Amino acid sequence: LDLGSGAGFDCFLAARQLAGTGRVIGVDMTPAMITKARANAAKGGYPNVEFRLGEIEALPVADTSVDLILSNCVINLSPEKERVFREAFRVLKPGGRLALADIVATKPVPLEIRGKLDAIGACVGGAALVDDLRTMLTQAGFTKVDIALKEASRELIRQWTDDATAGDFVVSALITAHKA
Repeated sequence: LDLGSGAGFDCFLAARQLAGTGRVIGVDMTPAMITKARANAAKGGYPNVEFRLGEIEALPVADTSVDLILSNCVINLSPEKERVFREAFRVLKPGGRLALADIVATKPVPLEIRGKLDAIGACVGGAALVDDLRTMLTQAGFTKVDIALKEASRELIRQWTDDATAGDFVVSALITAHKA
């Protein structure tokens, strides 16, 4: 299950890793992206990939129905991250895994940066603190929470916004967690 699947790129990468009857579900809140993703799936020959219109805070997916959830730079955009993680836990099967690539804050992002529209669009404004993310995931029920910071990403992040100091506060991270 890909949270915030957009045009489907990550779903197609995941589908290539599947064997047998495995399938991939992409969820996106934008009808235009669902249409584009479905067209891309047909064009690329991915019969095992399905796209559903919905929000990541209220997933259109049955309880305990997926083995793996992935998401690439989407969770930071949600103002209701706790809800996202509760929903992820709900739809994962026991033994399931969560694997996210996202922007996280290593220290509080100043309001003058957080409130700028370009910072929000550049994934900086919605970045949650690492410790807060760990708490949210644990409170949702996840175990084995790991947040691996990618320090080299700070220089690239500095280029995303008008405020070159943004990279002082946020960094890219790989976030993994398990459902027991």
